[in-house]
Amino acid sequence: MRGRRWMGVTLAAGAFALGVSAPLVAHHAFGAEFDADAPLQIEGEVTRLEWVNPHSWIHLAVHRMVIGGETIVPPNPAAEVWMVEGGTPNVLVRRGLRRECLPVGTRLIVDGYRAKDHTLKRANGRDVTFPDGRKFFMGSSGTGAPEDGREQRALAGGDIRC
Repeated sequence: MRGRRWMGVTLAAGAFALGVSAPLVAHHAFGAEFDADAPLQIEGEVTRLEWVNPHSWIHLAVHRMVIGGETIVPPNPAAEVWMVEGGTPNVLVRRGLRRECLPVGTRLIVDGYRAKDHTLKRANGRDVTFPDGRKFFMGSSGTGAPEDGREQRALAGGDIRC
């Protein structure tokens, strides 16, 4: 009987440890995946929105992109879809951005940073500009991303409420 109890406690502890550590493994610091020396700007239409933890993702069909001072206009935006990482959904909602603010087809301009692996169509979003000119800080502060004070402005109330 004692052996069964010990095995049950051991299995329960192991399951707990796996459950707690899984989100930590999935989460990363900015510098682990994105290049602070590779800013970019993407203009495109929302094709999909992933409102999931630990980061939200906006998928954009790119109409125009600026990377390293070079402007790129893809001939077929539907074939040039980039994933843009944002802060956690909870943080974005507290800043005033709800998923309803970003329906498929919404035209956006995203300022951010390219993935270190340049073969990936992936970026970390810093700011989003809506067609009417409203800006929204969508980055996650404190993760190693370059700081310029915009995150403090966002934490103090942001630029938009949607």
